[in-house]
Amino acid sequence: MLIIVQNLPVPLDRRVWLECQALITRGYRVSVICPKGPGDPARQHIDGVDIYKYAPAPEAKGLLGFGWEFAYSWMRTAWLSVRVRRAGRFDVIQACNPPDTYWLLAWLWRAFGVRFVFDHHDLNPELFRSRFGEPHGALKNLEYRMLLWLERRSFRIADHIVSTNESYKSIAVKRGGRRPEEVTVVRSGPDTQQMRPIHPEHPHSAETINLVYVGIMGPQDGVDQVLHLMDELVHKRGHINVTATLMGFGDCLEDLRAETLTLRLHDHVTFTGRVNRIEMAEHLSRADIGLCPDLKTPLNDLSTMNKTMEYMAYALPAVAYDLVETKVSGADTVLYAPSGDISAFADQVERLIDDPALRVALGQAARQRAVDVMDWRPQAEAYVGVYDDLTGHHQPGPAVPTADRPQARDAQGRRYVDLADATELTRYLLSRGAQATPPAVQPVPVRRR
Repeated sequence: MLIIVQNLPVPLDRRVWLECQALITRGYRVSVICPKGPGDPARQHIDGVDIYKYAPAPEAKGLLGFGWEFAYSWMRTAWLSVRVRRAGRFDVIQACNPPDTYWLLAWLWRAFGVRFVFDHHDLNPELFRSRFGEPHGALKNLEYRMLLWLERRSFRIADHIVSTNESYKSIAVKRGGRRPEEVTVVRSGPDTQQMRPIHPEHPHSAETINLVYVGIMGPQDGVDQVLHLMDELVHKRGHINVTATLMGFGDCLEDLRAETLTLRLHDHVTFTGRVNRIEMAEHLSRADIGLCPDLKTPLNDLSTMNKTMEYMAYALPAVAYDLVETKVSGADTVLYAPSGDISAFADQVERLIDDPALRVALGQAARQRAVDVMDWRPQAEAYVGVYDDLTGHHQPGPAVPTADRPQARDAQGRRYVDLADATELTRYLLSRGAQATPPAVQPVPVRRR
């Protein structure tokens, strides 16, 4: 199997890495082509996966910039696909969008008997409308129609389509002209045996409430909403004990740092930049409230936000804007506010700040929903099933091994929270690793879902 990714390096891309591990577990040989992250070598072999990396194109600006980025990445990927072929045959190409350009590479390899799976991560026409508004004028209409055409080619050329949720599947059927049975929904759920709260090594002050954001920081991600929220909480409502940790990178990171200084929030907001899974576990385990600031746009409303499910896996209560697919993920374990209403968003955050029992109840319910409904294991079975059907390969056994008993510590030696001990779990959820130990409390019953 050859998996192509352009917008993130691997294994940083959590969904793609989980897919790779599921395929390896079921006996497939997997290669990946992706851009380099900072300090990455050109070749890596990690946990059975051969990874071929190229230096990413400079940051794109304007139509010509994006055109150059896509052409450069396409050519580097095409050349590396030849190198992968020299190292050994591949039977299927999986292309993960954005962009919707790798159908052409898959079409060229079809002459050698290679099948094509389109892993549909993003809605590029909706992304265009979200960033630039509805297309007006000849040039914008041309750009928009080109995105629709590229998407349509990806749908039409694919032997099978993997969609991240039912909204995306509906578009593949209606706009892509594919039959429902040709599209499989594979949600980007967390592996809840690996992604679970730890007792953090670096606790925060018991007097501090720490908000957290994890994700990409692009124009469509609404991260500036976090800064407006902090301005509301700190300067207008007097919550001087509230801090925010923002994990991630993207086009808007430097602008966000500058706006933090303008809003006089530099003592309350921390930007970590790019983080790995080890660092993310530490931050999410010691945070008190997760933030989902994505505004209601044509793209966001239909997209599943990984951050929502990651907060849930770490038993972290969260506040989000009322997006269609975010409400599918979080259901009643997340608090919601109308999109763009900073005051209402702050009200929900303030509600959690003032009500520790609510934080405990939502944290427990979120974790339970992550395990029962959103866990990666059933998604992995559906995903590998696509390849089994395409190739005729069938190896018995689960796509994700399940441990006989939960591990007590992670690979770094940090102690996991004992989720089966209601008293320990409740105490942890009240303190989230704060330095002062809270008084003994009665366990809050967990409502099964």
